[in-house]
Amino acid sequence: MNDPVMNAPVLTTPVLTDFPVQIPFLRDIGAEFSRMENGESEITLLLGERHTNSWQVAHGGVVMTLLDVVMSMAARSLDPESTGAITIDMNTSFMQPAGSPGKRIMARGKVTYRARSMSFCEGEVWDGDKLSARATGTFKLIRRLAAAKKLEHRD
Repeated sequence: MNDPVMNAPVLTTPVLTDFPVQIPFLRDIGAEFSRMENGESEITLLLGERHTNSWQVAHGGVVMTLLDVVMSMAARSLDPESTGAITIDMNTSFMQPAGSPGKRIMARGKVTYRARSMSFCEGEVWDGDKLSARATGTFKLIRRLAAAKKLEHRD
């Protein structure tokens, strides 16, 4: 049996604030970009009062947002031609509360299988050494058309 504490990730990448794609909602909630490469990604969120539910822990919608984003970023990291990833399905399991105001939670995503235009991913949200939630998701990658690329370079 896997011991979640032994598998707890450590934030090793500096927290950046600029995501590769501007998503106003992520900016509004204060999500922070850490990395996106080789089928993996990582984001963090410093929890504030506005992120909590009536029990003063991270709201499930906040946790699911982080999982959705981190998995789609992992999918996009394998395809530089993609302009986005559309969530086809997402299944989330909550293990325990994900932090309280003043704590930083971390979401990590990875691609488990990639087809031509679809990626199958897993994501986790960690509150320190505690696994708070886990998700799986399927994402359809959207690619630029060749004509659109040519238009970008016009003067």
